[in-house]
Amino acid sequence: MPLTFRKSIRILPGIRLNLGRRSWSITAGGRHGPHHTRSSTGRRTTSMNLPGPFGWRRTTTEGRRRRRR
Repeated sequence: MPLTFRKSIRILPGIRLNLGRRSWSITAGGRHGPHHTRSSTGRRTTSMNLPGPFGWRRTTTEGRRRRRR
């Protein structure tokens, strides 16, 4: 079983710092309504929880690309 590391720290109300083993990201927005995430790898995600089992997500990647091993 691989070891994983993920930690989310609340900086201010509505702003979180998400730490992972290889990258970090900042998320702004609340639980209800849209929230925006910007990753250290260049990925931007905008997502929104909708009532019921529905959700909406749009992801764009720009600039830096991950190297293949």
